[in-house]
Amino acid sequence: MFMKAGTTGKTGRTGKAGWPLRLVGFLLPILPVLPVLPLLPACARIEPPPGGPPDPAPPRLIATRPDSFARLSQFEGSAEFVFDEVVSEGGSPNRGEGTGGLEKLVILSPSNRIPDVNWRRNRITVRPSEGWRPNRVYRVELLPGVTDLRSNRSEEGAVITFTTGAPRPELTLDGRVMDWSTGRPAAGALVIASLLPDSLHYRGVTDSSGRFSLGPLPQGEYSVSGVLDQDADHTLDPREAFATARAARGKTAVGELWSFVHDTTAPRIQTVVVDDSVKATVTFSQKLDPRQRLSTRDVSLRLLPDSTPVPVSSILPQPLDDSLYGRRATAGDSVAPADSAAARDTTRAARRTPAPRGRAPAEVVKPSRPPLNDKLVVRVPRPWRPGSRLVLEVRGVTNVTGVPGTAVGVVAVPEAPKADTTDTTGVKTRTPGARARTPADSMRTPARDTSRVRPRKPVADPRRK
Repeated sequence: MFMKAGTTGKTGRTGKAGWPLRLVGFLLPILPVLPVLPLLPACARIEPPPGGPPDPAPPRLIATRPDSFARLSQFEGSAEFVFDEVVSEGGSPNRGEGTGGLEKLVILSPSNRIPDVNWRRNRITVRPSEGWRPNRVYRVELLPGVTDLRSNRSEEGAVITFTTGAPRPELTLDGRVMDWSTGRPAAGALVIASLLPDSLHYRGVTDSSGRFSLGPLPQGEYSVSGVLDQDADHTLDPREAFATARAARGKTAVGELWSFVHDTTAPRIQTVVVDDSVKATVTFSQKLDPRQRLSTRDVSLRLLPDSTPVPVSSILPQPLDDSLYGRRATAGDSVAPADSAAARDTTRAARRTPAPRGRAPAEVVKPSRPPLNDKLVVRVPRPWRPGSRLVLEVRGVTNVTGVPGTAVGVVAVPEAPKADTTDTTGVKTRTPGARARTPADSMRTPARDTSRVRPRKPVADPRRK
């Protein structure tokens, strides 16, 4: 059939018009084999092209959608952040659990659910899992931390604010979150502003100095909380430290939020350490109320095993005890006046290293409150009895939340150190009843008479014959 289709006339020669038929006839036997050929593996990871100079620049944000302050009553799309290059999905994928690499970088307000965050090469799309609600002001914040395929990290964030029918927002809340346990600003703390009475939660984070500027938000009265978000899930967990303040309608300044762990149980005694002959430090399970001052009537000591009362001279917070008794120890130290001469050396000011030029000094934050304390110092008028054990009871001790209680602990005084009877002089002790050896007297040893020693004759050299 193939030859007949390609022949012309009676000669049987193949014409120019018959070559496509010959090609089809050649491919027909091998076409069924083509579907079983192994396919090339698909690319599982997008990587930068090899060669070329390295790219040290982080991804740069070039566009956001929708536009800020846009009013979209029938919005059904997604909020988008567009970059100038392909960005990375992060160390973990986004599965709607809030643990994905990009999910941790997105804060969607007002919503208590985890948003749908998707990665599309050079774009990051965000939409609420429950959908866009009408007549609301939405705030989508992208935190710093987006990286490209070469792990170049962007240090800039972005915020998209638009409405689905509500009026344009104009309110901005300013303040600072402080960690009361350390007395320092809380960098990266979570800020939750709840619009009252609807309880719409708008969220943001603080900068490196603990400051925040959350807005623009709709007008109204807010309850603002500063949370030390330890697990970075953008929610307030039960054991996380927080502080709350009320911002009246039209008020923009929130002030300082001193965050601490809100315990609902009374503090307990964890350890009691005897520091010296008349002092013991008591450590509690919670931070104590810094305004509380206990008296000696609130504490009792009973010597075991017969429960004999032991008087107490003072019970003070550790910082106050250190400042009070530490100064007395310094004043009574005879070495302190000699050392104070160095403190009055005015020539040290000239030897200080000057600050480098062209660099702004770091902001020095002076806290308005001292850090929280969880220790009380108990002092007695007479020294502890070595090896004794006492029962300590502190009544009315209150934690920083304001919950009072009675705490009981045991004071274990260590034994007195035993005298060291080891003979370090190296002289052996004489056994009783043994006869003492008289040391040899070097003066009684007769000296050797060197005058009677005859000199040796020189040996003749046989080579001198």
